[in-house]
Amino acid sequence: MSVNKYQRHVLLLPEDDANRQLAIGFLLDPLLVDRRIDVLEVAGGWTNLLDHFRSDHVAEMNRYPERHMVLLLDFDERQDRLDTAKAAIADHLVDRVFVLGVWSEPEDLRPDLGSYETIGQNLAKDCREDTNTTWDHPLLRHNGGELDRLRERVRPFLFRQI
Repeated sequence: MSVNKYQRHVLLLPEDDANRQLAIGFLLDPLLVDRRIDVLEVAGGWTNLLDHFRSDHVAEMNRYPERHMVLLLDFDERQDRLDTAKAAIADHLVDRVFVLGVWSEPEDLRPDLGSYETIGQNLAKDCREDTNTTWDHPLLRHNGGELDRLRERVRPFLFRQI
């Protein structure tokens, strides 16, 4: 089922299949609101992800002001990767676009945190409960600033209240 583009929603754009699998795990959280989040096709590399975002998604975000996007990429242990990705985001979209990823690559999380599905579910639980149990892993903690912005903007509409 796809999102209702006229209501607040989040699209996840993964760099590669490993990031897509993490995103699919995130979608398994039982308290996610239906039709508020979706995972897009794999971009095929972080530069393709940025190109695809600029060429296809900027216009769509302009058309649908309730849309938020998460760019899921591998940082490949590069300090400048976040700055490079943020430079691809138009100033008027900065409050609705977030860049998250594993410091190296998602495969490196599995020995410590389990399957991609389990990791994704635990990341969603952390977002929902405003905890950092999984997000505090050494390969994820660099996401702190983006994660705080994301939680503030999307958690109120993304998860059901219990």
